[in-house]
Amino acid sequence: MKLILKYLLKYKKLLVLNVISVFGFALVELGLPTIIANMIDIGVATEDKGYLYMMWGVAIAISIAGVLGTILLGYCCAKISTSITRDIRNDIFTKVQDFSPSEFNKFGISSLITRTNNDAFQIQLFVNVILRTALLTPVMIAVSFFMTLKTSLDLSLVIVATLPLIIIGVIIVAKVSEPMSQKQQSSLDHLNRISRENLTGIKVIRAFNNDHYEQARFNDTNSEFTGHTKRIFKLMNSADPIFFLVMNIAILFIFYIAATMIGAGTLQVGKLVAFQDYLFHAMFSMLLFCSVFVMYPRAAVSAKRIQEVLNSDIIIQDHQKVTKQPISKEHTLSFDNVTFVYPDGEEAVLKDVSFSAKQGETIAFIGSTGSGKSTLINLIPRFYDVSCGKITVDGINIQDYSMKELRDKIGFIPQKAMLFTGTIADNIRYGKEDATDEEVAHAARIAQGYDFIMEKPLGFHEVITESATNVSGGQRQRLSIARAIIKKPQIYIFDDSFSALDFKTDASLRKALKDETKESIVLVVAQRISTIMDADQIIVLHEGQVVGKGKHHDLLKTCPIYHEIAASQLSEEELAYE
Repeated sequence: MKLILKYLLKYKKLLVLNVISVFGFALVELGLPTIIANMIDIGVATEDKGYLYMMWGVAIAISIAGVLGTILLGYCCAKISTSITRDIRNDIFTKVQDFSPSEFNKFGISSLITRTNNDAFQIQLFVNVILRTALLTPVMIAVSFFMTLKTSLDLSLVIVATLPLIIIGVIIVAKVSEPMSQKQQSSLDHLNRISRENLTGIKVIRAFNNDHYEQARFNDTNSEFTGHTKRIFKLMNSADPIFFLVMNIAILFIFYIAATMIGAGTLQVGKLVAFQDYLFHAMFSMLLFCSVFVMYPRAAVSAKRIQEVLNSDIIIQDHQKVTKQPISKEHTLSFDNVTFVYPDGEEAVLKDVSFSAKQGETIAFIGSTGSGKSTLINLIPRFYDVSCGKITVDGINIQDYSMKELRDKIGFIPQKAMLFTGTIADNIRYGKEDATDEEVAHAARIAQGYDFIMEKPLGFHEVITESATNVSGGQRQRLSIARAIIKKPQIYIFDDSFSALDFKTDASLRKALKDETKESIVLVVAQRISTIMDADQIIVLHEGQVVGKGKHHDLLKTCPIYHEIAASQLSEEELAYE
C-alpha cells in the first residue's frame, strides 16, 4: 500500500534496526532445534559430556541474542507504528484546516473524526503486524522448510501437500472480508454521527421527550455496526482452528511415517525432534504470514478512506503567485457585481451585489431569512469564492492576497458564538496570542463583558467548559466580540452577533464600539432595526439581490421591504418620528 510505504520510509534507521532484530529472533528459533538434535544424536548417544556442555553454552548464547533481538523488535515495531499513526493524524488535521465548508459537507464531520481516529488506528495495528511478521515469517518459512527438507525429504512431502489448502483458505478470507470491512467503517461513521447529534442536542431531545426515539435510532445503528463486526470476527477467528486442524492432521501423518522410519533405522530420534520443531516454526510462521493477508482488507479500506481526505482537492486556496500586498493608508472594501452559487447548488443565492465601504464607516445588512446576508459576509474571508464579479480590499482583489494576510485584516464574529475549552483569558487571546492582561481587560470592557467576568470566582482565569455550558448565550457573544476587538482588525464582521443581548447591553456595546472601530470598516448583519439604525449605509437584501441601499430614514420612504421589517419591530410613533 502506497500510503503505508510513504510513511514507513520516514523511519529508515528504525527499519534497519527492525531487520537486524528479526534476524536475531530467527537465529534463536531456528538455531536451537539443530543444537538440541545434535545434543541428542551425538552428545547423549555417545555420552560425551564435554560436547553437551559446549552445546549448552552455545544454546545460552543464542538464547541471550534472541532475547535482545525480541526486545529490539518490539521497540522498533511499537516506535514505528505509533509514529506513523501520529504522522497520519497530523497530516489529516493539517489538511482539514484548509477545507472549505464544501469539503466538510462532502465528508461529514463524524466521518472525518472516524478517519482521524479509528482508521488511523487500524493502520497502526496493521503496520505493527507487518513489522513483526512481514520480514520475520518469510525468513522463518524459507529456512524452516529448507531444514525440514534437509532433515527428511519423505516427511517434508506431507507439509508440501498441506500448503495449497492453507493458501486457498487465506485468499478466500481476504476476498470475503474486504466488503465487510467497508460496511463496518461506514456504519461506524453513522454511529459517531448519531452520538454527536445526541450529545449536542440533548436539550432539544429532552424538551420534546424523544429519548425513546433517539435510543431506538442509536440501537439500530449500533446493532448494524455490531453485526458487521461479528461477521468479520467470525470469519477471522474461523481461520485459526481450521489451520490448526490441518496442521494436526499433517503431524499425525508425519508421526506415523516417522515411526515406520525409526523402526527401519532410517531416521534418528534427534532428527525427528528437530523436524518437529522446524515443522512447528514453518507452519506457525505460515499462520502469521497469512494473518497479514487477513488483516490487509480492513487496513486497505482504512488507508483508502484516509487517502481520500489527503488527496482531496482544496477549493479555496492561495493562488500560486500570491505576493505580499503593500499597506494601504486608507482602508476600503468593495463588492463589484458579485454573484455566488454554492458549489453543490444550481441557483445563485447572491446576484449582482455591489457596494463599497470606507474606513470608519458602518455598513449594515438586513433582510428576511434566506436573503443571503450571512452568505455575503462569508465571501469576504474567502470561506467561499465568488462565482462572478470580484471583492476588493484596499483596491486589491481578495484572491490576490494570501489567505493568512487577508484573514489577518478581519475580525469575524460568527452568528453562533463559538468558545473553546480553556480560560476566559485564553478565549479572548485567541484573537491576539501575545496580548497583555491590560489589552484583554480592555477588550472585555468594550464588549461589555468585564463585569460578568469579574463576578466569576476566578475572573479571567475561569475555565470555559466543553460547549461553553457555564456561560449564557449573551455572555458567549460578548466574549466572541472581545476576541475580535483585541485583534484590532481592519474589517469587523458582526454576523447577527447581538441577537442574544438585551437592548440596554446592545446600546452600550454599540456606543463603546463606535470609538473603538473608528479606524476600521464595520459590517453588521442584524435582524433588529434598533441595532443598525445609526449605520452609515444599510443594504436591504431580498432573495439574494440588493433591493435597497441608504440610511435608515431614507429607506423607510424608498424601500417597501425595509419599511415592512421596521413596521414589525417599531411602534407607529417611532415610524412616524422617523
